[in-house]
Amino acid sequence: MAYPGYGAPAGYPQMPQMQQDPLYQYFAAVAGQDGQISADELQRCLTQSGVAGSYKPFSMETCRLMINMLDRDYSGSMGFNEFKELWQAINGWKTTFMNYDRDRSGTMEGHELQQAITSFGYNLSPQALGIIMKRYSINGRIAFDDFVSCCVKLRGLSDQFQRRDTTRTGKAMFQYDDFIQVSMSM
Repeated sequence: MAYPGYGAPAGYPQMPQMQQDPLYQYFAAVAGQDGQISADELQRCLTQSGVAGSYKPFSMETCRLMINMLDRDYSGSMGFNEFKELWQAINGWKTTFMNYDRDRSGTMEGHELQQAITSFGYNLSPQALGIIMKRYSINGRIAFDDFVSCCVKLRGLSDQFQRRDTTRTGKAMFQYDDFIQVSMSM
């Protein structure tokens, strides 16, 4: 007979909540003993998980950008909580990409990209959109991997800008070294 307060809890042996998360399997399969994943491990993890769907796997550069976006301690790696945050972001970007790739070509044209970026709440000038198209498109079309790279940079740069735009006027002051750190971390 069991007495209240004695014995193992239901579901013994109990796993920490993190290990019960379905995403943890993908993460743990590539994480080192330190419980962190690097850019190459992230690339393997995302490829094995199939999160990119029918699109080609993420490039190493995109994986570095994704880690840098969430690397709050500048370690060059990410833990499981950051991975979960990234997973949600990737799935959101994938949904947006699929919604605005109206011709189902697997790529976005300029007007589709503009609509997608606007749906995120960004209000970019035509000149800024033109620069983004030149940077990320091949023959006027942006693939999913490049779309994610663009989204990561927009999010990261916007976050850094907002931290410095304390009066919320759309203006921020950067020292040269600060500007270099922000732009090179993206």
